[in-house]
This record gives sequence, C-alpha cells and structure tokens, in this order.
Amino acid sequence: MTTLFTVLVVLIFAALLVAFRHLQTIHVKFSTRVFAGLGAGIIFGGVLQLLFGNTSKVVKQAMEWIGIVGNGYVSLLQMLVMPLVFISIVGAFTKMKSSEKLGKISFNVLFILLGTTAIAALVGILAVMVFGLDGATFTKGAAETARIGELAQKQKLVQNFSIPQQILSFIPTNVFADFAGTRSTSTIGVVIFSAFVGIAYLGVKRKAPKEAQTFAEIIESLYKIIMRIVTLVLRLTPYGVFALMTNVLATSDFKAILNLGKFILASYSALIVVLLIHALILMAVKVNPATYYKKVFPTLSFAFTSRSSAGTLPMNIETQTNALGVDEATANFAGSFGISIGQNGCAGVYPAMLATIVAPTVGINVFDLKFIVMLIAIVTISSFGVAGVGGGATFASLIVLGAMNLPVAIVGLVISVEPLIDMARTAINVDGSMVAGVVTSHRIHDFNDEILHDPNASVETN
Repeated sequence: MTTLFTVLVVLIFAALLVAFRHLQTIHVKFSTRVFAGLGAGIIFGGVLQLLFGNTSKVVKQAMEWIGIVGNGYVSLLQMLVMPLVFISIVGAFTKMKSSEKLGKISFNVLFILLGTTAIAALVGILAVMVFGLDGATFTKGAAETARIGELAQKQKLVQNFSIPQQILSFIPTNVFADFAGTRSTSTIGVVIFSAFVGIAYLGVKRKAPKEAQTFAEIIESLYKIIMRIVTLVLRLTPYGVFALMTNVLATSDFKAILNLGKFILASYSALIVVLLIHALILMAVKVNPATYYKKVFPTLSFAFTSRSSAGTLPMNIETQTNALGVDEATANFAGSFGISIGQNGCAGVYPAMLATIVAPTVGINVFDLKFIVMLIAIVTISSFGVAGVGGGATFASLIVLGAMNLPVAIVGLVISVEPLIDMARTAINVDGSMVAGVVTSHRIHDFNDEILHDPNASVETN
C-alpha cells in the first residue's frame, strides 16, 4: 500500500505541474503563477501532512521524487551564481560611463548592507527582551543532542578564527577553487577577483582602448548569454516554488513548532520589524513600499521557499533591473555583495537573538549597554563572508557566539524549527540587498522611476 500511495501522490503532483504549464500557455502573469505555486504547495503539502504525517514512508518516498523539481530548480540557479557574480561585476566596470561612480556604488551598497545588519541585530536583541526568551528553558531531544555534537566539531574550525583572520580569508588564493565554491567565503572571493579584473580593465582602457573595447564586447556577449540562461531557468520558478513549498509543509514537525512556538514568534516578529524598516528606508528615497513589494513578491517567494540567497541571485538582479528600475551596475553590485555581506536575517537578527538568549545562562546582563554595543559590533563585522546558502546562519552564529565567549549549544537546541525560521531569514536577506540596490541607484541619480511605476515591467521570462 505504501508504494501505491506514493505513486498516487506523485501522479497528483505531476498533474498539478501540468496545470501550471497550462497557466503559462494561456499567458497568466508570472507573479500570479508564482503566487499560485506558493498557495498550491501550502495546500498540497498540508494535506499530505494531515493524511500521512511528516515521518511516514509515503511522504519520504514522494518527497524524493518531488525533490527532483524543487531541489533541481535550486541547483540550476546555484549553477549560475559564480558565473553571474563574475560577469555581473566585471560588466559593471565595462558599462560604467564614469569610473567615479564605481566608488560611490560600492560605498553606498556596503554602507546600507552593513547599516541595516547592525539595525537588524538590535531588533533581534530587543525581540528576545520583549518576548522574555530564556535559553535555559529550551528542551533537548535526540535530534538536538546530535546537532550539538556536530556543532562542537564545527566550533573547533572557528573558535580560533579571529576577525582579522576572517577578513584575510576573503582574499582568494586560488580563484578557480573559489569559482567551484570550495570555501564558505568563495563568493566574496570571486567578488574581489572580479573587482580586480574590472579595475585592470579600466587601466587597459586608458592605455590600449582598442584591446579594452574587444574585452568589453566579449564580456557583454557573455553577460547576454548568462542572462538568457537565467531567463530560461526562471520560467521554472512556479514549478520550483510549488515543489519546495509542498516539501516544507509535508515534512515540518508541527509538534516541535508548538514546543518552540515562542521562539518562532519572536523570530518572525523581529524579521517583520526589519522588513518594516526596509520599507521606511524606501520611503526615505520616495519609493512607495506597496509598489516595491508588489514587484519583488516573486523573488521573495522563491527566497522564502528555497532558503538560498545565492540561488535567488539571478532573480534578484533581474528584478532590480527589469521591475524596479535600478541601473545595471548597481543591481549587479548590490545582488552580488548581498549574498556574502550584511545579510540582515541570517547574519543580523539570528546570531544576535541566540547570543542574547544564552547570555543570561553564563551570568551576563543582557540589558547592559556595553554588552549590546559589543554584540551589535561583532554581529556586523562577522556578517562579512556569510555563505548565501542553507547553513550560513549557523556559521555566522558560531562566529558571534565564539567571539562573545558564549556556549554554542543554543544553536543545536533550535534545530527542529531551523528550516521554518530560515525561510523568512532568507527572504529578509534578499530584500535587504534589493533595498540597497534601489537606495544606491537613487543616490547616484541612475534610478528609473518609469520602470518602477510601469505595471507591465517585471522579471522577463519570455
């Protein structure tokens, strides 16, 4: 019977995929199809959870097949990350009419990413205080015990990893290894290498303009090819979101969610506050948050379901340029920097919350201004080089807790609800990078308001 039910579930899933294909053939808007995929995934996954339970063989076997669509889609996007980062940043140098703007773009993007991360850390601290969370009351089961054991091993890798060493690790020693993503800081390594290539191009442009023009044309051709591949992959977004959301709902441990409900509520409250702060920042540059979030909904939906800031990069850049009106150079810098620097959710809110929760267990007064300032500073500095994939928040938390001389067991105690919180964290990460792009583009006077207010301007999937 197990096999029969599994086949039935997979057939229903396939039939729903065909239905989404029909929506595409009758030219239903891309954002509408993404929203439909999100809703259908919630319903279908919830029904599977109610009928079979999250630990049943039927669900496990069915998710292996459904994962081909969901995880396969994420893998296709991640395949594009390193080439896109390199081509985007080098292309930003070749397309820039005035090299003086590059410094302004880099400074503004970094300032906004790090500034909002510092604010996010403060929000995380306040959320713990408001909800009265206490790390000593967190329960520890078999899964949590195993997780704590794994973290003990990981902590050995970062316990002697000082902030200067962390900064030094950003510098690529083997760029080919970084293109292969062999290090947690590979993305920022590729960013640095790409910047050097761009700066070298500017030097060649002054001394040998003919050769520089040839190089610029090659980069432009590669950029168009990469973005065409992005377009082809983005067509699969409704299917990917549907599969990913089905998996989340069907496999979630609702009992654990209830047990750690207060922590989840505090986490989501903090992340929503950060989202509202993003909206206030947009209003400061006269961008209507309602218009903005309507345009970025498909991208945030994918970030939410995939839990991968890096995987969302292609959609991130496309959304900024085609739907929001951000100039290409700024969008490329903001998107690329945003997957490795200043992630508001994973490197801001989360580590600050865990540190504040566990601090009282070792006799630290979390209301002490010195503790708060030090924690915000360490969180902000440690946000450099956080991997934009699942697990980046754990890495950031281990660094912060280690730097504050706090026990790391708290990271393992919340393992059962980690995926649920990580979904919202990732969406906030991506939103932070897009907000940085919009604000920076405004500050350098290259923002196109007509695209922002054009209801037909959206992510290109044709």
